[in-house]
Parts: sequence; structure tokens; C-alpha cells
Amino acid sequence: MTAGAMLRDDDPSPRAQPATTSSTTTTTSTTTTTLAPPPPTLPPRDPRRGNGQPVMFAFAGDVHFEGGLRGKLRDDPAGMMAPVAPVLSQADVAVVNLETAITERGDAHDKQYTFRTPATALLALGAAGVDVVSVANNHGIDFGPAGLLDTLAAKAASPAPAVIGVGANAAEAYAPYRVDVRGQRITVLTATQVLDGDVVNAWSATDTRGGLASAKGTGAERLTAAVGTVRLDSDTVVVFLHWGVEGQSCPSSAQRDLAQQLVDAGADIVVGSHAHRRQGAGRLGTAFVAYGLGNFVFYNEEGPAGVSGVLSVTATGRDVDAYAWVPAEIQGGIPRPLPPGPEADVAVADWHVLRDCSGLAP
Repeated sequence: MTAGAMLRDDDPSPRAQPATTSSTTTTTSTTTTTLAPPPPTLPPRDPRRGNGQPVMFAFAGDVHFEGGLRGKLRDDPAGMMAPVAPVLSQADVAVVNLETAITERGDAHDKQYTFRTPATALLALGAAGVDVVSVANNHGIDFGPAGLLDTLAAKAASPAPAVIGVGANAAEAYAPYRVDVRGQRITVLTATQVLDGDVVNAWSATDTRGGLASAKGTGAERLTAAVGTVRLDSDTVVVFLHWGVEGQSCPSSAQRDLAQQLVDAGADIVVGSHAHRRQGAGRLGTAFVAYGLGNFVFYNEEGPAGVSGVLSVTATGRDVDAYAWVPAEIQGGIPRPLPPGPEADVAVADWHVLRDCSGLAP
């Protein structure tokens, strides 16, 4: 009997009549059950390319809001980065290094340069299309415990852009940024390999103390372990680092060693900054590495320090399909992309030459 059929008692075939003058009518009710349609069949997830959808990333280097940038941030936070906003906004995920404590309080650490900014810096970056900022760097706690508390408060109050690389303990500091882009599972981790010797312990987050995600000493082991963990449920794993030697256009041996460790652990894209110079970029096996992104929003724009740009990377799962350097020049602290033409072509060619001392393949 099919679902929903009605039982009937008017069968025309002969039947024996009861020996009584009264009649009895029996009514039988049925319940109709409608089965829900089966869920749609999802396409299989390829171990290298995920669901097959490409994702565009934009990476840029060192950002702070000191000098004349402080006034621009005060007067027009939403519009101050307008010249470069279209380049960042076209990416699905845009990441920069925010090289400053997010605070207006605290005592400056005793060193040559200390940077801080009000939380409106996050408004400026978000308005320009930045999705993630890392404060895991050698200026993240320039203004002591009070500055750290304010930075954590700014992090909690800013769902976009997300702030990573700092936390009330190590679990929070090393916690990744995760996002789903058209079904592709993207994970971004961060840490700093650059911390002054007198603050390595004090600034590095532990299980019981707030601080930064460090890639120094045992911090490197924790970072590579984190990469291995997120690899299990991510289609693309990105590691954004603060590393290198200031003023150098070639990666250090420490950078190259850490890049290899992270790739071996499962990272697909490894990028970073700190040298205030661009450094080489290219392929390390099947992964992509960019050792130095240079300055981005920065008060020093003289000579090589003012050579800037945005690194665009398109990845489908673990496969890096394409990458390109969008050259820019810092003017008034703000990166301004070069228009198409001979000057831009020379800047891109110079960027490719930096690969020669990186040990990377095109």
C-alpha cells in the first residue's frame, strides 16, 4: 500500500450479511507522511584545491600612524587611505602588519623608536579594505602593560578588521583568523621572529600571561604546531610574519629556516615584513613565500623606505595559481599605486630581481 492510500469498505464483491436489521459503519483514518527531500550532494573536496573556488589575497607591509599620519588619522580616518583602498578592497582577504601599540596611555619602553596609535587606526584600515591586522611585532607592546590592555580592548571591539597576534594568554595570541570564502576554508596565523633581547620573555605570551605570538625559541615550535593543527580543516593556510633584518633586501638564514619549517608543517603562503625594504618572493616547493613587503603606511618615505606596494596572491586551496606585485610609492605617509606605464614596469621588474638572493623559484 502506498503512503496516503485510503482504506475503503465499499468493495463490490459479495459478502455475508449479518443476521440483524441494524447496520454498523466503520470509518478508518490514515496519516499521510511527506518525506523531506534528501540534502543536495556537495561536490567532493579535493585535498589540494578544496572546492575549486579561487581566493584572492592582498598582503602589505608595515603600518603605523606617527608623525604627520597622526593628524591625517584624526581628521579623516575613513578617507586617509583612499589612494590605495581600491587595490586592497578587490581582494577577498587583505592582511597588513600594524606596527604599533593600539593605545593612548602607558609609559614608553626605553628604546630608540616607540609607536602607538588610537583605536581609530582600525577604522582607517577597515575603510581601506583591510580584513586582518597583525600586531605580532617588535612595537606591539611599546607602551607597557597599560598599552597591552588597551590593545586587547581594541581587539575585542573590532570584529573587522580582525586583530591577531596578541592575547591575554598564549592561546589567544596564537589563535588564527578563520573565514569561509565561497566555501573555501581560509586560515591566517601570525607571529613575530623579531623581539629585542631585553623583552623577549616579557612580551611573549604564555599560558598565564598576556603578550604577543612569538616565533622565537620555543615560540617557533608552537607556531609550526599550530600550522599542523589548522592544516587538518583548512583549504588554504597563510602565515604572516614579522621577520628579517632592517635595511636588508635579502632574507636572513633565520627567515629561510623558518619558512621551510612552516611549509613542511603545512603552510601554503608565508609572507612577512620588518626590514623596511622589499625582499624576494617566489615558490618554495608547492608553497609561496614572500620574505619582505616593505613599508606601507609609514612616515619614512626617503629612498628605498618609500618604495611600497601590495602583493596580490590568488590561491585555489593549496595551489597558488598566480601572484603579482602592485607597485606604489609612499607620499605623505600614504602608499600611492603607480599608474600603468614604464615607471610601474621598472618597479615590478626590480621586485622580481629581488628573488635572486632568496633561494625561491619563480
